[in-house]
Amino acid sequence: MAHHFEAHKVEEVLPFIDAAVSLRRFIDEEGNPVEETKVQLSSELLLKMYVTMVRARILDEWLLKMQRVGRVAIHAPNAGQEAIAGAVMALREEDWLFPSYRELSAYIARGMSEEEIIDRAMANADDPLRGSEFAVYGNEKYNIVPAPVPVGAQIPLAVGAAIAAKILGHKVVAMTIFGDGATSRGDFHSGMNFAGVFKAPVVLVIQNNGWAISLPSRRQTAAKTLAIRGVGYGVPGIRVDGNDIVAMYITALEAAERARAGEGPTLIEALTYRLGPHTTADDPDRYRSKEEVKLMERLDPIVRFGKYLKGRGVMTEREERDIWKEWGEKIESIVKKCYEKPSLPVSVIFENVYSEPTWNLKEQMEELEESLRIMKELGVKVE
Repeated sequence: MAHHFEAHKVEEVLPFIDAAVSLRRFIDEEGNPVEETKVQLSSELLLKMYVTMVRARILDEWLLKMQRVGRVAIHAPNAGQEAIAGAVMALREEDWLFPSYRELSAYIARGMSEEEIIDRAMANADDPLRGSEFAVYGNEKYNIVPAPVPVGAQIPLAVGAAIAAKILGHKVVAMTIFGDGATSRGDFHSGMNFAGVFKAPVVLVIQNNGWAISLPSRRQTAAKTLAIRGVGYGVPGIRVDGNDIVAMYITALEAAERARAGEGPTLIEALTYRLGPHTTADDPDRYRSKEEVKLMERLDPIVRFGKYLKGRGVMTEREERDIWKEWGEKIESIVKKCYEKPSLPVSVIFENVYSEPTWNLKEQMEELEESLRIMKELGVKVE
């Protein structure tokens, strides 16, 4: 078949490039409105956004403490990246979320409780995933697919789910969240290619916190932005202030409605900053300066949004203090409750393997029961 050669006008691409290299924001670092949005956000929604970020910050601090005392195996701190909640709040209940491992505020925005998250982190008797994997959350009840450990593996999964929904005629949108490091992986590029070719109803959100563990963004790519990579795949890319929860909400809302209308995917690059370590196994002082972190603290999404709400008369100083006090006490109470729960039984390793246990699995279960019985008789304590 002969190739059809066709010239394209630069003017056709320029609007996409502009959105991919500029920076969209509605609130500046001091909490002042940069520009008014045509989307009218109620005081109720704005307060819900603030409370969601506060809950995530307090929960994050507790999980970090619990890891340090040995009650949680590992934790990926979320401090500084809570505004991702805005993108998730733009989804409908029937939509699906394919997150990464640093999205506490996204889980809370989707309806997951602190107790479920702590149960999962502790792998106690109420762990919704019954000990499967580690440091990864997810629950079908909230249309949240558990985040995979391999970086970026959720991207093609989200795109595939979106294509399936399109084939079935479901008005469902899939959203996937991943870090800047994932854009250097093949999963990102194959996912983007399929999304563009098949006009998948998917919203792809890059949490660009500047570091892929210890590797800075400038060492990952020579591209001026990550959002501009979407243009090459025929996917509109838009660069957003990822610490501005209003910008995150409105941009994701527009992208989701665009996808729902059959207009295809959108790539959102959310510029943010990880204030803590990559995980509790990481020492960020080895690759970045304390001065850098101090400088970036002024971009804290919660502090900024709090100033914005108080400036608009949506929240008072007193109400702000009450929110922190209320959720501080609630989450502390939840932590204490989770501490009292028993551990998962050892036999959990045989669950979720087959729908019906095979003969050799039953044999292994019997051997385990016999071993536990003998150990009990010998006075050996088994957790």
